Order: sequence, then C-alpha cells, then structure tokens
Amino acid sequence: MSAFTRSSVWTSQGRTSAALEVYLLGTVDFDAAMFLQDRLIDEVSSRTDRLGALIICEHPPMVSVGRDGRVTDLPVDTRDFTSRMMEIRRVDRSGGTLVHAPGQIAAYPILPLERLGCGLAEFQQKLLNSLLATAAEQRVTSQAIDTPLGTTCRCGQFSWIGASVRDGVSSHGLFLNVSPVMDTVRLVRSTIDRTNIASLSMQRMEPVPMHKVREALMRHLSDQFDYTETHPYTGHPLLQRTWRKVMQNA
Repeated sequence: MSAFTRSSVWTSQGRTSAALEVYLLGTVDFDAAMFLQDRLIDEVSSRTDRLGALIICEHPPMVSVGRDGRVTDLPVDTRDFTSRMMEIRRVDRSGGTLVHAPGQIAAYPILPLERLGCGLAEFQQKLLNSLLATAAEQRVTSQAIDTPLGTTCRCGQFSWIGASVRDGVSSHGLFLNVSPVMDTVRLVRSTIDRTNIASLSMQRMEPVPMHKVREALMRHLSDQFDYTETHPYTGHPLLQRTWRKVMQNA
C-alpha cells in the first residue's frame, strides 16, 4: 500500500507506532503552521510510543522573533514591513530574529525526545547533522556554527536552528535557505553581518531543486532520530489554508 494512501496512525490512541509522520505542505501561512504544530504537540504528548511528526513547508514573507530576538534586530521602520505585507510574530523558540519567505524550507520536528532518549543538546546536534548532510548532497561544503546556531558555507550562513522543548516534546526546529529572494531574507539584523546571509543556490551559482532538498532533509532527519519507517502526506485535515497577497519586493 502506498504511504500516501495509508491511514494515519493519529486516528487512534490505542494503536502504537514507531513511525515518523511527515507532512509536506508547500507554502503555508505561519499562523496556520503554528496552529497545526500545537495540535501535533498535544497528540505526541498524550502518547506513550515513539511516534513523531515532521512538518516541512515554506512561509509567505514574514518575520519571527525568538527568545533571543531584540527590537534592534529590525533595522527599518516597522511600517516598511507593513508596506511589504510582512507580519512580525514573537515565538517561543531559541534563536533570534529571522525572515521567512518562499524558497526557504521551514522544518518543524515534533518528537517525543524523552521517549527517544534524546536531550536538548543532542537534539540540536542531530538537527545540525541533518543540515550538513543535506547540504553535502547538493555539493555544498558547510560547517556548523554556534552563534547563531546553524550552518555556514563560503558565501555565508544559510541555515538556522531555533528549537523549543515542552513536556519532553520538541517543536519549532530549523530553517534552510534554498533559493529565497535574498533582499527579503536580509531585512533584519542578526549576530552576523546580514550581507553574510546566503543560500544553497547562491553557493552553487545555479538553481537548486526544492523537492530534492526537501526529500534529503526528510531522509536525514529520519536517520538521525532512528526512524526506520516514515509516512509522508501532502496535507492534514487540521491545516487551515489561507489566501493572501504577498510581495517579494517593494
């Protein structure tokens, strides 16, 4: 039976599973993704098995501010973000202020870390390992950095980790620039020079297929957390799709 037609194990608390449920959702409004993430956290928290979830998506242009974010991260008048139709959201994750846009992969692993025997430091290291391996498949040599936590290549930093753990379950996760509009993702200040923000496509100096990066990231995350069975889906019944006009450039 195809993984895409298999019934989801979320439908019954009485069933146990050691699988990773992967939701490949395309472009999703940030608030809708956070709503779905919160519901999946509740589901994972209420179980006693190893079942986990992974949301992989992109977001319309917007800004998220983590626990280390500061007002000074926003170098332009907030009205400039309004004119670009970019919302600003404060979120409960590690890390600072990040711009999200189409062409950047947002991956949210919702995993029962305690039942996986994985602490926060090990969790972050596994995320880094997945990013490094994914970049290597695209023939991009990269290194892990601590501040801000993520990976960098010759052209600059192209991924960030901003995670949270609640009741032994992880949330938020990692953000990987594949081919976003660079003027958009460089709108905020960070602990590195914002001109030193890069992408896989910039490093390769040619387009990098988004579907190949998504597949590689999904595979490496599954391997890092010892999930031998994955169930990929292209939607979720709780996902609230929204339609709004966005601007990539102003």
